[in-house]
Amino acid sequence: MKTIAERFREIRERIERAAEKAGRDPAAIRLIAVSKTKPVSMIREAVAAGVTDLGENYIQEAREKIPQIAGPVHWHFIGHLQKNKAKYAAALFEWVHTIDRVEIADALNRRAGMEGRTLKVLIEVNVGRETSKSGVLEEGLIPLVEHVSTCSNLSLKGLMVIPPLATEPEEAREYFIKTRRLSEEVASRHIPGVSMDELSMGMTSDFEVAIEEGATMVRVGTAIFGPREM
Repeated sequence: MKTIAERFREIRERIERAAEKAGRDPAAIRLIAVSKTKPVSMIREAVAAGVTDLGENYIQEAREKIPQIAGPVHWHFIGHLQKNKAKYAAALFEWVHTIDRVEIADALNRRAGMEGRTLKVLIEVNVGRETSKSGVLEEGLIPLVEHVSTCSNLSLKGLMVIPPLATEPEEAREYFIKTRRLSEEVASRHIPGVSMDELSMGMTSDFEVAIEEGATMVRVGTAIFGPREM
């Protein structure tokens, strides 16, 4: 069985190949190792192997694990966020990828202010228009961007997407393209305090396609840590 270090190196190599295929700089792509359900021992092993960005989906789990991880790690919240958990997200994480409504933006902004910090955030878009998924619909994106731009303790950096479940990586491409175009549309409006430098898209099954379509952050769990526990 491969070690976490070996898997991590393999993913980095695949990122480099995908970036080079797309004519992009591999250094511009951030690999977020998704550590949800994984024990602290495995996370420490990943950090020792060179992982610098970690993603968690559940606030309660993150509250237990983050204080136990030393080193220069950037923590990303990538799960659905409930309003009553915003205070923990604002205190624990450097990035929140999943703002999808005004209420969450306001709660995070208020709590980040109380923590005396500025939180880097992304807006999650539901480009597949799936009723089972979180994310703002395309027609609600600009109003939400404009609202987040007024939140003094939030720094809007880009968009995040989880495309519909597919059997082949190529099936996700249209959703990555659409998300990139939405990002470009937002950027063209030159809204003060808003940058669209980041595209968080692509997971274990499709991150290479996402890189070809402009992803700057890919969220990989299974291919680094192995199958997740339910």
